[in-house]
Amino acid sequence: MGQQEKIVWVVGHKNPDTDSICAAVAYAYLKNQTDEGRFVAKRAGKINSETRYVLDRFGVEEPGRIADVGAQIKDIDYRQTDGVSGHYSLKKAWELMRQLDVVTLPVVDTNKRLTGLIVNGDIAYSYMDVLDNRILGRAKTQYKNIIETINGTVITGNEHAYFTKGKVVVASGNRAAMREEIEDDDLVILGNIKERQMIALEQNASCVIICGEMNVDEEVIAKAEQMECVLITTLYDSFTVARLIHQSMPIRYFMTKKNLITFEPDDYVDDVKDTMSKIRHRDFPILDEQRHLIGMMSRRHLLNMKKKQLILVDHNEKTQAVDGIEQADILEIIDHHRLGSLETLSPIFFRNQPLGCTATIIYQMYQEKGVEVTPQIAGLLCSAIVSDTLMFRSPTCTQIDKTAAYALAEIAQVDVEELAAGMFEAGSDFSAKTTEEIFYQDFKIFDSDDIQFGVAQVSAVSRKQLNSIKPELQQYLDQVMADKGLRMVFVMLTDIFEEETELIYAGSMAKGVVEQAFGVSEQDGGFLLQNVVSRKKQLIPPMMQAMQS
Repeated sequence: MGQQEKIVWVVGHKNPDTDSICAAVAYAYLKNQTDEGRFVAKRAGKINSETRYVLDRFGVEEPGRIADVGAQIKDIDYRQTDGVSGHYSLKKAWELMRQLDVVTLPVVDTNKRLTGLIVNGDIAYSYMDVLDNRILGRAKTQYKNIIETINGTVITGNEHAYFTKGKVVVASGNRAAMREEIEDDDLVILGNIKERQMIALEQNASCVIICGEMNVDEEVIAKAEQMECVLITTLYDSFTVARLIHQSMPIRYFMTKKNLITFEPDDYVDDVKDTMSKIRHRDFPILDEQRHLIGMMSRRHLLNMKKKQLILVDHNEKTQAVDGIEQADILEIIDHHRLGSLETLSPIFFRNQPLGCTATIIYQMYQEKGVEVTPQIAGLLCSAIVSDTLMFRSPTCTQIDKTAAYALAEIAQVDVEELAAGMFEAGSDFSAKTTEEIFYQDFKIFDSDDIQFGVAQVSAVSRKQLNSIKPELQQYLDQVMADKGLRMVFVMLTDIFEEETELIYAGSMAKGVVEQAFGVSEQDGGFLLQNVVSRKKQLIPPMMQAMQS
């Protein structure tokens, strides 16, 4: 594999203003012209109306949001795997573990969703049941597994069928004893004597394994076909077959299915470490949002953690920085505020000037490095200066800021006064969004087996705000179901301060799913879920489990 390209995020402070956003975009553009690697502008909070007006006016895409820059599982070189089928035999699973040098295999269904885990200890414990001669049937062992395990050949019958009834009989006694011992649907292991083979078939065995022989008498074959018996031959002797046949059982019978500890790529390493410290497992599955298996990780993978690399603009205070900043590598800081509380592990490039705006500093850096300021970048930088200096009325504004703003306005071909008027008017516009805009601002579709459902989340700082949009959203859900072809639709009305969610819904199955998942009753057309604010971690997993059960 080749060396991965270095990705550096350029980000401003929480609750970003126009200077914070525009400085990040403009500086990322500058760095991409002058340095190796890829520099990406990000935001640490929601963009306000004024900033959105600026981005829209100059045709700039809103930077992606980052809420936490702490190390995540996706920053670790974990082991990627497709998982194995629950039909795998114990023998095949054991061989694969040795080949991959692992002690745990994730078991998945046909949709690559995790159904269980099998560890080498489970395989060892399976041999403790050798005295139970009916376990092969209870485990619903496929004949194909048996054939592979004993290196056999199927003579009659369907190798894809399953041994589900009866017991395993090693026919070592005399013929009278055989007739006493063999019952309907038994699996019989015997030698290459025709008469004994016929007795097993006459006793209505569902499977007969002939040991030490590959050729079978035609009369025996005809009888087996008449009885619809699976007839298998192997060169192994009866003792070896009896010893190996337990290894043919499917791993799904022995795997752990309940209370599985799983992680997702976006989970933070600190949380993962805390969970791992309480669990003695060696390996842990990693699932995507749809609960599909994408990899496995162990404690040793945490040693390969790669820290996120950042450039900070318009702040140098830890309290203003994005969460998890202490776990990231800060490469540069460009700022115009007082020195704050951020600390770095090694020396960095730190540029701090007593100007009215970070954008002014970045404009100077364009000039110093001889990089052309495009009209689009000029519009962003000019807007940032206008915003931070309150159209040059702020006591922090300097002549350098004012000169830079007018120079940038000329490049962007805008009138400073007209630009300022448009920005400040947009910043004071609190008109409500449409119901459609509110619903789709954070909406995702999930599927559980054959059921597709959608979940939107709308957050606010007071219940009053949420109650004002609830009726319109409730009426809108049937339309969403029809438009998207969904069986159910939910909206999380999340009160951030109270840390609770009212869940409203549409769809005939929806009410029962919520009641089973959370054990709550409906009130005023919705379900109040205390301490539930996360869709990914707190809402979807129990709902998925309720649907699957």
